Amino acid sequence: MVQGSSDMNEHDPIIDVLLSEKVVDEAQARAMLDRHNTSGESLFSIIKREMSLDEEQSAKVAAAAHNIEFVNLSPEMIDPMVAHLISQEVANRYGVIPVKREGRELTVAMGSPLDLRARDEIELKTGYKVVPVAATPHAIHQTIHYHFDVASLTKQTIASMRLKGDAVEEGKSLADKGDRLFGADSDPITKLVASIITGGIDLRASDIHIEPQESDLRVRYRVDGLLRRAIDIPASAQREVISQLKVLADMDISERRIPQDGHITVRHEEKEYDLRVSSLPAVGGEKIVLRILDKNAGRWSLDRVVTSAQDNERIRNLVANPYGMILLTGPTGCGKTTTLYSVLQLVNTPERNIVTVEDPVEYRLPGITQVQVKPVAGVTFASTLRSILRQDPNVILIGEIRDLETAEIAISAALTGHLVLSTLHTNDAAGAISRLISIGIPPFLVASALLGIVAQRLVRTLCPKCKELHTPGEEERKVIGNEPAAKQRLFRAKGCNHCYGSGYLGRKSVYEILCVSQAIKHMIGDGRSDATIKEQAIVEGMRTLRTSALEEVRSGVTTADEIMRVVDVKSG
Repeated sequence: MVQGSSDMNEHDPIIDVLLSEKVVDEAQARAMLDRHNTSGESLFSIIKREMSLDEEQSAKVAAAAHNIEFVNLSPEMIDPMVAHLISQEVANRYGVIPVKREGRELTVAMGSPLDLRARDEIELKTGYKVVPVAATPHAIHQTIHYHFDVASLTKQTIASMRLKGDAVEEGKSLADKGDRLFGADSDPITKLVASIITGGIDLRASDIHIEPQESDLRVRYRVDGLLRRAIDIPASAQREVISQLKVLADMDISERRIPQDGHITVRHEEKEYDLRVSSLPAVGGEKIVLRILDKNAGRWSLDRVVTSAQDNERIRNLVANPYGMILLTGPTGCGKTTTLYSVLQLVNTPERNIVTVEDPVEYRLPGITQVQVKPVAGVTFASTLRSILRQDPNVILIGEIRDLETAEIAISAALTGHLVLSTLHTNDAAGAISRLISIGIPPFLVASALLGIVAQRLVRTLCPKCKELHTPGEEERKVIGNEPAAKQRLFRAKGCNHCYGSGYLGRKSVYEILCVSQAIKHMIGDGRSDATIKEQAIVEGMRTLRTSALEEVRSGVTTADEIMRVVDVKSG
């Protein structure tokens, strides 16, 4: 042991934290302490500059530097009555949660325990003296979500509202509340609707489904591609909840017989979100689906969307062509729009005129002209494309090729000096070729226009906090094969508070990129089958969806169960 190390530990709590966390050894700690004594610079500043600490270690060091207790916060350690001494809005705004109450003192876990403004507001609202303790921001966020989740708020709402004889009169009582979705003084139904929306945002849901059942109104969230049941609302509150959503979305609440579309803009935790709202009359009432679009997604980066270096380079090479057609294929919800937008951002330069025709326009991209089709008004993909071609475009994005007329215009544009991007619904890359031909495009035109086809899927990625190693079972070995890599230990999903028990956190794309070489052009023109073209593409270096997905399994990014759910691993 280094001479004097016990004194060092006793008198320097920051050093004590670093040693207990095994971030440094005693010799390194003594060296930092000597620099502190020699230079006069604070020990905390030296550590922040020289050490790479994770969130928990940083919080512990900051707490020690200011003589504040650090707590390993978990939702179960807090009495719900204590947690609700402050509002959800205050908890989210400051990143705080009450932990315990003793006499006239309230212990509050804080991500920034020196935030005097937060402490003053809590003392003013509760009447208790605040005793701050430090916790990691993530642990605080998880605890807030646990104690202020949709189910908890729904119970409070149902208890406080009159479920009978309290129907909204043609929405008049709600119309003036549309701009106060998250207001503290809102009525119970408004608070319930707000909690449903914020609950979906907090869970990173892409869609919120509000569905009438026989005995209740079911709310489900689509998280990482799968629907997850959230809460059940008594059927007696159904009309008020649906009316509130329709008022917020500027929809006609008196019309319950035909589908409607609307739009809501909300702010939550300093971010702005667009909600695309769709109603569908069904047996038992109207079903509402809200698509959540994060307006703060910022610029779409191909490097963030296509993380594989090989796939990234192939897509960049395709886009580098001045004209021709690039198609993206895959089922609904597989991330085609995200990949297309990242490609658009790659070619979005002042020298290019980029025009898109979409149904609907999901995200606004600066510097690009975006057109939304409106079939009722006669604004179709085909009619819009004819107009676009008179607008001197360099790059054209077509949301989807659905019919012969649209396909013909797209092929013509690709052959006359335009870079055309579009999507099709096919199972693999080669299938897009036969799909275009079956629509009615002659094979020689398909061969001349096509630059490449990108098939993609979204796979859920393992939660980094709880994924665990295991030895593959018989079923997994059947999927991953018998090559040496298959004998390695793989990861599996376990589930924790960080991922809300699912074992997965987020998704990533896997790709199959077919570049149309001269050999493949000849094969298309000769009418060769999709299977033959696919074999040639593999010979030329194409990785199939199966191969790309298995690489993610072997690298510990996802699981064999997940790729079996998303990719046809039998066909290759």
